[in-house]
Formats: sequence, structure tokens, C-alpha cells
Amino acid sequence: MAYSPILLAHILGGTVGLLSGTAAMSFRKGSPRHVLAGRIFVASMLTMGAGAAYLGIVRHQPSNAGGGIFTFYLILTAWLTARRKDGETSKLDWAALLIPLALGTLSWMNGIRVVRSGASSQDGVPVGMILFMGSVQLLAATGDVRTLVRRGVLGAKRIPRHLWRMCFGLFIAAGSFFFGPSNRPLRLLSNVGLGQHLPRALFSTSLYLVLTILPLVLLIFWLLRVRFSKAYKKTSSEYRAQQGRSVFRKQSLPG
Repeated sequence: MAYSPILLAHILGGTVGLLSGTAAMSFRKGSPRHVLAGRIFVASMLTMGAGAAYLGIVRHQPSNAGGGIFTFYLILTAWLTARRKDGETSKLDWAALLIPLALGTLSWMNGIRVVRSGASSQDGVPVGMILFMGSVQLLAATGDVRTLVRRGVLGAKRIPRHLWRMCFGLFIAAGSFFFGPSNRPLRLLSNVGLGQHLPRALFSTSLYLVLTILPLVLLIFWLLRVRFSKAYKKTSSEYRAQQGRSVFRKQSLPG
């Protein structure tokens, strides 16, 4: 089966994103391995999101286009949050605000329309997930407004913003991969001649569900740890990102 270059880049970006994101969460925060995995994760997820948005538009798949755009937005703003100095914003932040605001509004309008029609899903996506994504998108827009009003994120407050956006982007990638059409993991492994040699348990829906929600579980864990751990309440200077890097200093997120 022939694949377009954009589709190949999208698949490769998503696959590398899942692996590097898992690695970044496993390594000690701020360590050289965490830094490297984080850089790879950002690059691969931006590639995946851009590819999904393009393919969704040309194939007239609004949900895939919106998911790709939102993923790109989440990863980009999470990276900027970690890279910038305290209190730093730019015109890009005002433009970025429009993305979750528009997507969240459209998602809720679409979800309400599906409910009124008596259907339980649209294009295979449950209406509950449509409304859930719309709520998260509006929550992201609210966070952007708060950041712009306060003229940037200060000190330890940048950590939750960075964490939840990175983890939720990983959640979107995991859901797209494990619950995509035609059983993507099995199809991918079958194309390289490995699917028939692996246990069928590796392709169960229950396993895919666990792997998909795992980023959300880790997200809740880290947010609670940041909220209640004194180790994260450092001075704002300790959270300034180094030039060209998308992670915090070694002391910011102890393993």
C-alpha cells in the first residue's frame, strides 16, 4: 500500500512522539536524558499535529483536522511556557488564544447538534468525547486569557501549565493511535511482518484503553505532586528556561 509523504511523516511523528513522551516521563526530570527525550517529543508531536491537520483538511475530516491543530497548539504553548522567562509574552500568544477558543466553541456547538439529532456519536466519535474535548479546549483558552492578563507565567506556576499541555497532547496521540480506524497497531505491525507473530493479547481493547488513559493518570499525579510538594515552590529564577531548551533546570522537577 502506497502512503503519501505527509501521511508517512504523520505516522512517524506520532510513533516517535509516543515513545519519546513515555521516555520523558520515565527519566528523572531535568536530567540529560529527560532533556533529549523532551526535545524529540516536541519535534515529533509538532510534526504529527501538523500532518493530522493537513490530512484532515484535504480529506474533509473536521475532527481529525481539529485534533491535529489542537495538539500542535498544546505542544507549542507547553514548549514556550518552559522556554520563556518569567512574565514574558508575545503577539503569538494572542494569536494562539484564538485556536482553543474557536475549537472549543465549535466542538460544543457540534456536540449539542449531535445530541439534538438523537445520535450518540459522529463519525465514530462518541458525543461525550466531543463535549469533553470542547471543554478542555475552552479550559486551555481560559488559561491563555489568564496568562495574558497577568502578562506571563511566573515561577512555579509555569510547571502545571507545561505539564498538563504536554500530557494532554500525549493523550490525544495515544487515543488516535490505539483507537484509530482499522486497529492501527495491528495494521502497522502487520505491514512490517510482525503482527502474526505476536500474542493476540497485545491487540486487546482493554490494553489500548489503559495505554490511552495512562497520560491522563500521570498528568493528575504530577499536578497533585506539584500542588502539594514543597520541593516545587522555588524562586521564579529557578524556572527560567535556558536558551533553545524546552525543559526546566535540574532542580525544577526532581525525579
